Amino acid sequence: MTPSIPTSLPAIVIGAGISGLTCAHTLRQRGIHAHVFEASRHAGGVIRSEQRDGFLFELGPQSFTFTDSLRQLCRELRIENQIQPAPEKLPRYLLLDGQLLRAPLSPPAFFLSPLFSARTKWSVVRDALGTTKPPVSPNAGDESIANFVRRKFGAELLEKLVGPFVSGIYAGDPEKLGLRSAFPQLYNAENSRGSVVRGLLRGKKAGPRTLASFAGGNDVLTDALAASLGAALHLDAAVTRVAQSPHWAPGRFVVEFATSAESEAGATIYTDHLIVATAAPAAGKLLAELDAKFTPLFEAMPYVPIAVVSLGYRREAVKNSLQGFGFLAPRTSGLRTLGCVWNSSLFPDRAPQDSVLLTSFVGGAFDTGAPQLPPQELQNIVHQELRRVLGISEMPVIANVQIWPQAIPQYDPAHFRRGITCSQKVAGFPGLALAGNYLDGPAIGTVVDRARKLADYVLDGPPR
Repeated sequence: MTPSIPTSLPAIVIGAGISGLTCAHTLRQRGIHAHVFEASRHAGGVIRSEQRDGFLFELGPQSFTFTDSLRQLCRELRIENQIQPAPEKLPRYLLLDGQLLRAPLSPPAFFLSPLFSARTKWSVVRDALGTTKPPVSPNAGDESIANFVRRKFGAELLEKLVGPFVSGIYAGDPEKLGLRSAFPQLYNAENSRGSVVRGLLRGKKAGPRTLASFAGGNDVLTDALAASLGAALHLDAAVTRVAQSPHWAPGRFVVEFATSAESEAGATIYTDHLIVATAAPAAGKLLAELDAKFTPLFEAMPYVPIAVVSLGYRREAVKNSLQGFGFLAPRTSGLRTLGCVWNSSLFPDRAPQDSVLLTSFVGGAFDTGAPQLPPQELQNIVHQELRRVLGISEMPVIANVQIWPQAIPQYDPAHFRRGITCSQKVAGFPGLALAGNYLDGPAIGTVVDRARKLADYVLDGPPR
């Protein structure tokens, strides 16, 4: 049992995922002694790595794309030398008609690709030369990704290219995801330039971003963040109540904790700055006493479950050369596997010599029941599907199955307006802020960007 913490703190962060850890670290870098309280016994959220028998399993995100703020964070933590960039221009594949075909991700590759008809290719030319605007539909919410792609480019591009990539990023249904929130760069390109192609080409002037991981796994980042906090990180400390403090109390908010023999947290702490970095449903419940409308607002945020199935094979047992990032499977492929990452082709030391590691994803919006299956059954499903696609002749030598019941938030067409309402409500409580992957995007770089900016909020007012 560690010594009890003060009954008053300048800043409290609830939740020790990547958002909460980053926010607290950045606050402390700027002189605000923030403390983090996490209900579980593990810091890092869904970012977890596990080494076993020479294999390095990523139980959550398999890699990340660098942003400027993420790189600066790595410098501060002195882990920049552990970054492992993936090989440049590594091909990604689509499973179409039972075959793995290289996804055409550059303009020349797209126009030379036999995957798309002349009509689909002409739709891209038409967009580049013409001008359109996103539709305004105040009653139906924002335009879905599927409607956007059909409107601009046709159903073929949606089925063969956009749909699989939506599954790869969100494990979601493009019919039920809002373009403006899920892919704001596409919405902004059309809205500002009148053309998706012209808008995206203009955005590319900022330069490509690097896909990377860390030697030792992605949790090198979260472990370093946790270590930087030291005694300011409190695990097994569940928050039971958040309320506004009485006028005489030493802080704007009162935060109460469950007490147990194993908990480091005191029963009640007052603070002027409260950052809630939990999943949306938990945030809604925590903030209900501040405003009862927080609960239905956050509970309206849909999530999908995912099973992360990692299988290791002898290299000789896999016929495919595995020269690439991996593959995505359109729903028309008939596979339950959404996609597969070829880990040992991306980064060194992911598998023993003469072995390979493949990580697949099952579940998502189209197969919500799959993550409820027994791990052995999930392993068998993925193995049988990979066996046909990659030409695998033996059973895996090692396996790992990780289930995430609330894996990825789904930015439905109502999300953008829900976010505006949420921001307005939060602004009514000076000192309150939100962090998490349900706000601006699920990518590690995006949530780190937001968490870093919250330090400015604490010192200078709400972010704009």
